[in-house]
Amino acid sequence: MISKECYVYISLPERYEPVTAGKLVLETDDRGVNVGRFIYGKSYLARSEAVELDPIELKLSDKVYQTTILKGVFGAIRDASPDFWGRELINRHLGGQADEMEYLLFSPDDRAGALWFGLNQTPPPPKKTFNQMMDLESLQNYADEVLQNIQSEDVNKKQVEKLLLLGTSMGGARPKAVVEHDNNLWVAKFNAPDDYWDNALVEHAMLKLAQKCGLIVAESKVVSVGKKNVLLIKRFDREKAANGYFRSRMISAMTVLKSGDNHVERRNWSYMILAEELRKFSATAKQDAKELFKRMVFNTLISNLDDHPRNHAFIAKNADWKLSPAYDLTPSIPISIERRDLALECGKYGRFANRYNLLSEASRFLLTNEESEKIIDNMYSMVKNSWYSVARSVGVKEMDCEKIKSAFAYEGFNYEL
Repeated sequence: MISKECYVYISLPERYEPVTAGKLVLETDDRGVNVGRFIYGKSYLARSEAVELDPIELKLSDKVYQTTILKGVFGAIRDASPDFWGRELINRHLGGQADEMEYLLFSPDDRAGALWFGLNQTPPPPKKTFNQMMDLESLQNYADEVLQNIQSEDVNKKQVEKLLLLGTSMGGARPKAVVEHDNNLWVAKFNAPDDYWDNALVEHAMLKLAQKCGLIVAESKVVSVGKKNVLLIKRFDREKAANGYFRSRMISAMTVLKSGDNHVERRNWSYMILAEELRKFSATAKQDAKELFKRMVFNTLISNLDDHPRNHAFIAKNADWKLSPAYDLTPSIPISIERRDLALECGKYGRFANRYNLLSEASRFLLTNEESEKIIDNMYSMVKNSWYSVARSVGVKEMDCEKIKSAFAYEGFNYEL
C-alpha cells in the first residue's frame, strides 16, 4: 500500500488569505487501485463563512469522502490540477513522470479556481507578483522550445523551470501562461509552431461570433508579440482587490457529471444530463439550462467537436454557483459533410450534431419546442451569414478563412433523421 497526503487550502469568498479546508489522502493498493479520501478539518467546519469545495461530491460535512474515479482525485481537486501543458512542464521539471499528488503540489498557485495544496497545515501566502505583458515574448520562446522537443530530453531545464514558475497551471493542451494586464489577470494562449491556422485569431473570432449569437463568453483580445499573435482570455475566476485578487471556486462539467476520461465513463458525457444536474445546485438554473442549450447549438454550428466536459465550467464568487462564461470555442474541419459528432451527447440520437437531434431533448433544458426552434433558427442564420465578416474583422487572414470555412453550418446539420 502506497499512501500520500496533502492539505487542501481554499480562498473564501471575498477573502485574500487562504485557509486550510481539509486533508486529501491518495492510496494505491497492491492491485494498483487508486483510492482518494478527503475530510474537512474541524476548525474549517466551525467557520461561519465556510463554503463547500464543490456542491457535487464534497459538500460540507464531517464525513470521510472516498472515490476511485480519476485515479482517486476528486473532481473539484482534479479541476485545480494542471492539464496536459502544465503536466508536461512538471514532468520535465522533475525529470520523470509525476504522480497525481506531485501534479497538485508542484503546480503554481495561479491554478484555476480557489483551491491550493501543500504539505504544511498552515497555507502559504498568496502570490503577489505576476507576469507582465513585457514577459510574453520570452514565454512564447520558451514554450516553442518545449513544444519542438516534446518527445525528447533535450529541452533546456532552465527554460522549463522558468515557464513552470511563471505560471502554467490553467487547464488545456495548448501552451499558456498567466499575465497581469489592465489590473486583471489573463490567460495568455500561444500559437504552436505546427498550427494549421492562426489559432489565437481564430479562437478570438469564435468568441466574438458566440457573443454576437447571444452567448455569455469570456472577454478576449489578441496582442502581437515578436511577430506572433497571442490570445488573452480574461480570467473570470479572479477579481482585483486591494491586496491582490479574490478567487472564485470553479468546477468543470466533468465534476458535475461525476465522470472521467476513459471510454466507460464517457457514457455520462451528455448535455442533457448536465442540464438536469445543474438544476440541483445552480442559483440561476433556468437561465443556465437555456445558456447551455445555446452553447450546444453554437458548438454544433462551428463544428467545435472538442466540446468535452472540461471545456464547460461553473463558478461561485460567493456562496452561489452558476454557469461560467463560455471559453475554448474552436472550429474543426472534419471531412464528412453528412455527419459530425460532438464530444457530449446532444439528443436522442447520441452525439450527432444535427438540428433534429438537438431539438429532440430540448425540454430537458427547460425549453418549449417554440423556444428551442427559435434559438436554432436565429443562430444558424447568424453563424452562416456572419462567421466570415467576424473573422475578417478581428484580423483572421483570407487564407485561414478558406481553411476553416467548411466548419460552419455544415450541410448535414439540416438532414432529416
